[in-house]
Amino acid sequence: MSRIAGIDVGGTFTDLILVDGASGEVRLAKVPTTVDNQAYGVLAALDAAGADAASLDAIVHGTTTTTNAMLERKIAKVGLITTRGFRDVLELGRRTRPTPYGLTGRFVPLIPRELRLEVDERLDADGDVLVALDEAGVERAARALLDAGAESVVIHFLHSYINPAHERRAAEIVRALWPNPHVTAGHTVVAEYREYERGTTAAVNAAIQPVLHRYIARLQGELAGRGYARELLVMQGNGGTVAASLVAEHAVNTVMSGPASGVIAAAVTAMQAGRVPGEFADIVTYDMGGTSSDVALVLDGLPSVSSDLELEYAMPIHVPMVDVHTIGAGGGSIASVDAGGMLRVGPESAGATPGPICYGRGGTRPTITDANLVLGRLDPERLLAVDHPVSVDDLRRLLVEQIGARLGLDADATAAAILRVANDKMAGAVRMVSLARGHDPRDFALFAFGGAGPLHAGALAKELGIPKVLVPARPGLTNALGCVVADLRHDFVRTVNQPLEALDEGRVEALFDAQIAAGRDLLAREDVAIEEVVTVHRADMQFQGQSHILPVAVADKAITLSALRAAFEAAYWQRFGVALPEIRPVLVNLHTAVIGKRRGVPLAAIANARPAASLEGARRAVRPVWFERGGWQDTPVYRREALSESTAFQGPAIVEQMDCTTVVAPEDRVSIDRMGNLLIEIAED
Repeated sequence: MSRIAGIDVGGTFTDLILVDGASGEVRLAKVPTTVDNQAYGVLAALDAAGADAASLDAIVHGTTTTTNAMLERKIAKVGLITTRGFRDVLELGRRTRPTPYGLTGRFVPLIPRELRLEVDERLDADGDVLVALDEAGVERAARALLDAGAESVVIHFLHSYINPAHERRAAEIVRALWPNPHVTAGHTVVAEYREYERGTTAAVNAAIQPVLHRYIARLQGELAGRGYARELLVMQGNGGTVAASLVAEHAVNTVMSGPASGVIAAAVTAMQAGRVPGEFADIVTYDMGGTSSDVALVLDGLPSVSSDLELEYAMPIHVPMVDVHTIGAGGGSIASVDAGGMLRVGPESAGATPGPICYGRGGTRPTITDANLVLGRLDPERLLAVDHPVSVDDLRRLLVEQIGARLGLDADATAAAILRVANDKMAGAVRMVSLARGHDPRDFALFAFGGAGPLHAGALAKELGIPKVLVPARPGLTNALGCVVADLRHDFVRTVNQPLEALDEGRVEALFDAQIAAGRDLLAREDVAIEEVVTVHRADMQFQGQSHILPVAVADKAITLSALRAAFEAAYWQRFGVALPEIRPVLVNLHTAVIGKRRGVPLAAIANARPAASLEGARRAVRPVWFERGGWQDTPVYRREALSESTAFQGPAIVEQMDCTTVVAPEDRVSIDRMGNLLIEIAED
């Protein structure tokens, strides 16, 4: 497994990093994303890197196929077979409204009512049979759904998480007559109580399963045509990978796989960064791409994982995913003035097509990228994927015509205002993952990546009081690096939902052992080279009578009930600052992640550095750049690959490389570590 290619498809660009562990060779590529068929962008990235698919030991792919399909509702026609009397659970939800105030808003369920069919069967909350399964009714429902044109089907019965016997039998009946493999039994996706969240997650899986299956099959066929004979690996939202032969079974796990890969790369890189071990163990990851910005928290080198993602209104997805907060503020986010005269930036994006005005692909509306170019932060001669160059003078004129004239601002002030509004939105996202969860951002470093992240990182850190910014060697390709360094991973959850005192000693260990066995079986099915298997456990717990669930890390699968209670009380105190010894703790769910560790990748090789003899030798040019502190200043522009570990300098400065530009504000100080990371110390006021 020495030659590994990581390929990540973003909203604007498709990125590739190819690492040869034996020779140390690194190849890089960044090509426009082919929105209509992402597979073409993947192949174009391989071509751009001069990579022979037949010579690769592994290709690991992060895709936005499923996320985009859900957000754009370009999904399969899905049918539902459920317990009689519960066909409307997925539409009733939690009785919330799209708009909290007023009678506005609209909700369209994933599965229309006419495709939600009921059959006789019923289990009680303990899993005992109250009404036997009507097998003939299941067959009639399946045939009715086929006649209605359903491409995939969900089987979702009440309390199947505790006893899946009815769902299993129903799935056997449906598969015997269904013309494709797209049959989802809800308990195989989420074995967790709460029928609405469990059912919605299963419905999402069924809705995107055919979409992902077609895409992966098409991509595998193209790669096989080029001589690639090994298993394609696909990134999941939990930060791990899964073999392409298995990925469509649990397609829902690939939602948010792109953002997850970036967080995984950030965690791995940060643990090796700095001058002393552990200097950057606690980071806020900040990934600004062309369409959106993703923010996450890494504590002691471990990304936060959550099962509480709500992709959009009334669409909870209850599978473990890296806990990423996303906002519509990327380099392609469009700036406009609303009816009230307020400047808005995003969430509408110019995307890859037509893109920002400066790309010359037909874009006519100003974006964050255009504002950065007007202020001298980007070099118009070094932009990627420009079809027909647009002059800076034309950009300035369009900024004033579309925005500045309505606000009474000239071109410079308009561009500065766009950046200020965008930075404020992104700072709010950082507060959401830090302050809103009891963490002080001043105790963290800001890990900035993505094609546009380092352009704005210094301003965000200044706003939030974060003392240091870490910019990795290849910030614009970090998500692709995440594909290279990610391990195989499978997550399992089992609902217990009983007070601790009602459990038998050893019950927790037995459930963990069953999850570990299931994970090892999946790793064996994938037939991918791994060096060891690691398991990570956690428990979801609450005090009896409460609705809020708190995750508790479990260090040892053989944990005793008294130790589990102590761990929960400690976690509750840390989160809320309250002790409730008189209330009984309840064990709600048990989670296990089974991780197949792949061979490590030499990160230092990613920098591909060619240090100059001096800082002066690394300087490419000097140009005027606008800064919030000091306005326009003549600013040195350095070549990133020419900076050495002994380099240190003070802003203002611009650091350029193939995949990204980094802005260093006046008085901020920069140094380089042994891994080629930029370490920026933010100046105090």
